[in-house]
Amino acid sequence: MISSVLLSAGMSTRMGEPKALLDWEGQPLVAYQVEQLLQGGVDEVIVVLGHKADEIQRQMRRLRCRVLLNALHQRGKAGSLRIGAKGVNRDAEAIVILSVDQPRQADLVRALIEAHRAGEMLITRAAHEGRGGHPIIVDGSLRSELLTVADETGGLKAVVRAHADQTQMVELGPGALVDINTPEELQAARATTPRA
Repeated sequence: MISSVLLSAGMSTRMGEPKALLDWEGQPLVAYQVEQLLQGGVDEVIVVLGHKADEIQRQMRRLRCRVLLNALHQRGKAGSLRIGAKGVNRDAEAIVILSVDQPRQADLVRALIEAHRAGEMLITRAAHEGRGGHPIIVDGSLRSELLTVADETGGLKAVVRAHADQTQMVELGPGALVDINTPEELQAARATTPRA
């Protein structure tokens, strides 16, 4: 069982509109992300919503995922990660963590999962030219640590730091670093990201 948490609760302040609803290959970005995670080998997708949750959820009716709500999303991303971690299957061997504003193709997700299974490390992180990217996969045994993350102590980064000696970086090309926060970044990502 491979679980995943898709973080999509943020305010999208710099974008000016909900990033989850941005058009990506003719569908809302959140729908693209859920489909790519599933096609990449994930068994369940937990989507954590917050800002404009009702509007976003209306675009997710046909998606094979579970939606959880972070009513306190303004307080930071760690709260969403805690909620997502609580929702994942307790028997999950691994948890794939990704934010909605980081479009990733199924091939990249699949390659990362395969590397995680082969590597026997607690944490596996997509990377490009030595820079850590996303998704990040954590062993199911670290779920309890995800349940206690806090923005004040670094959130997910604190978990990765705590297990630096059990973390592997997997070179997956520039797509591992794509992160969309502004209209300009969206335009650049659409121009350079390979299509599924």
